[in-house]
Amino acid sequence: MEEELGRLRTEVEAIQVVVGRVVLGQRKAVELLLVALLAEGHVLIEDLPGTGKTTLAKALARSLHCSFSRIQFTPDLMPSDVTGFNFFDQKEREFRFRPGPVLAQVVLADEINRAIPRTQASLLECMGEGQVTVDGQRILLPRPFLVLATQNPIDLEGTFPLPEAQLDRFLLRLRLGYPEMKDEQGMLEAHGGNNPLDATRPLVEPDDIISWQNLCRQIYVAPAVRDYLLELVRRTRTHPQLVMGASPRASLVLFRAARVLAALRGRDFVLPDDVQELTLPCLAHRIILQAPVRLRGVSAEDILREVLDAVDVPLAEEASHGKN
Repeated sequence: MEEELGRLRTEVEAIQVVVGRVVLGQRKAVELLLVALLAEGHVLIEDLPGTGKTTLAKALARSLHCSFSRIQFTPDLMPSDVTGFNFFDQKEREFRFRPGPVLAQVVLADEINRAIPRTQASLLECMGEGQVTVDGQRILLPRPFLVLATQNPIDLEGTFPLPEAQLDRFLLRLRLGYPEMKDEQGMLEAHGGNNPLDATRPLVEPDDIISWQNLCRQIYVAPAVRDYLLELVRRTRTHPQLVMGASPRASLVLFRAARVLAALRGRDFVLPDDVQELTLPCLAHRIILQAPVRLRGVSAEDILREVLDAVDVPLAEEASHGKN
C-alpha cells in the first residue's frame, strides 16, 4: 500500500500544480475537490461573484481525462433538460433516448439555486444513487461521477434556496474567499495573455481514479478516531443553539472524507487532525441554527468550532495503533 499511496500523492501534486496555474492561491480548495472525487461525493462551491468558482471547477475537470458537461441553471430549465428524454425517431419509427448533460463523469451545475425546485430535485437521484430514471427506465451514470455545483449566497432575487435534503447530498461545501495580494498579482500576469485554462491538459484516466477510490477504502481508522468522529457529530444533535444536528449520513461522509485526506497526505491511517480539518466543510451545511442565534450573527462554522473545542482529542499514537 505504501507504494500505491506514493503514486497517488505524486499524481495529486501534479493536479494541484496544473489547477494552481489557472486559479492561484486555492491549493486547499483543490485538495477538498479531490477529497470529494475520491470519496465518491459531490461539492457545493458557494461564494461571491467573480471569485473563481466556475473557473476552479473547469480547471479540475480539464486536469482529468473524464467526460465533462456544464449545466447553466435558470428558472426555465426543466428536469428533462438535465436528465435527458425519450423522443420518437420518425425515420426509425421507434423511441430513442437522448442523454442529458448529467450523463457525464464531471458535471458543473452552475448557479444551481437559480433553477426551480423541481429541476433541482432531478439531481437528487443522480447524486444519491448514481443513476437517472426516465420514463421508468433506469440508466446508470458513468464512473467516476462528480457534481460540482456553484451558487451565489448574496443574490437572493430570482433564486430558490436548496432544501436541506438536497444540501445533505453534497459531501462538502467550500468557500473560496478573496485571494491574497500576491495571488491576485499573479492572476493578472497569468491571465494577461492567453487563458491558462486553454493550456490545461488531462493527467489522470478514469480507471486510475476508480482504483484510487478503492485504495482509500483500505485506509485504517482506529476505534479511538471513530469514536471521536461520532462524538463530534452527536454533539451537534444535542446542541442548544441548533434546530437540527448532523445526520447519520454526515457521519458516513466525514468518515469517508477523512480516509481520503489521509491517503492524499501519504498515510495509511487517519489522524484526529484529518477529522478536525474536514469537520467544517463536511458538516456546516448539514446543521440548522435557531433563528435568534442566526440574528445574533452566529454561523454554523462558529458552532462547529465550539464543538471541536469541547470534545477531547485522542492521542496520535491511538490513531495508528492496531493498523495492518
